Amino acid sequence: MATVENYQRLSVRERQNRYFSDDFKRKKVSEIDRNISTIAEISREYSVSKTAIHKWLYRYSNMRKKGIKQVVEAKSDTRKIHQMKQQIKDLEQVIGQKQLLIDFQQKAIELAEEEYQVDIKKKFGIKPPSGSGIIGKNIITE
Repeated sequence: MATVENYQRLSVRERQNRYFSDDFKRKKVSEIDRNISTIAEISREYSVSKTAIHKWLYRYSNMRKKGIKQVVEAKSDTRKIHQMKQQIKDLEQVIGQKQLLIDFQQKAIELAEEEYQVDIKKKFGIKPPSGSGIIGKNIITE
């Protein structure tokens, strides 16, 4: 499926050649019938015209054939997808900021080590010298 950004880049001819399967159309019509999604949300999410969605409704909706009108809108999965995408963006931004901080700190440590000729980083995998560590108690008995 084309996202809104990709859809705007598509030429008119490429947009006309897109094809949605009958199962996809039925699924989206079912979401509209059950008040899970709205026509506008599906239109935005999948970059399809509202007119096309109305044609899907006319063709696949059992509720429309019965003449039932819907008034109440429930929170839809399309809205949830949009919220999740925003949350992902926010989290990626936080991760990027944390990575910059880590890179900055590592570079500062490297520069300090060079400047002061001191090993600041703890080297893992190196055994401590033999004179260090806890030694058992020597008990002198008489």
